[in-house]
Amino acid sequence: MKNRAVFLDRDGVINKLVYHSDMGVIDTPFTEKQFNLLPEAGKGIKEINKLGLKAILISNQPGLAKGHYTLDTFQRIEKKMFKELEKSKAFLDATYYCLHHPKGGGKYKKKCNCRKPKPGLLKKAEIELNLDLKNSFLIGDSLTDIQAGQKVGLKTILLGNHKCDLCRFLEEEKVKPDFIVPDLLDAVEIIKKNIGGEK
Repeated sequence: MKNRAVFLDRDGVINKLVYHSDMGVIDTPFTEKQFNLLPEAGKGIKEINKLGLKAILISNQPGLAKGHYTLDTFQRIEKKMFKELEKSKAFLDATYYCLHHPKGGGKYKKKCNCRKPKPGLLKKAEIELNLDLKNSFLIGDSLTDIQAGQKVGLKTILLGNHKCDLCRFLEEEKVKPDFIVPDLLDAVEIIKKNIGGEK
């Protein structure tokens, strides 16, 4: 029997985004200290665990390719994430990262099939974890999250609000998530209501 899953983007879904004043951008954490879970993340993922669904992180992390941090820092950030989730008795069943960027440097500079909106990581997880993607979900906060999820038939949940700038881009690209909710806990409530059948 195939497993059902909830795919979660990382930055903006599980942890807070960071304003990097020296660059004038809001982006992923570049240091272990900058990595902080969003208030509802642990509780939301614990609820996914209790539902018996696989909780799977799927994230573009081009910071290595762009030289924003080292592999050691990246690994320490992931370790901190697991440690912080443990405080809520929450866990991720698997993590899948795309470390590439077409304009990056070193061995991570490449055009790949795993960088969202391409569905390579989702397909890899489907095979490795024996997943039923048609009856699984994706929670993300970006256009590329929703596009990747739709390419493999996932039910997609966007974290945002109906008047957000992102929604305008979604309209322009003709990409419509199945649901739009303000945070991870609200997304889990949607999943609970839709776990028994079609929406």
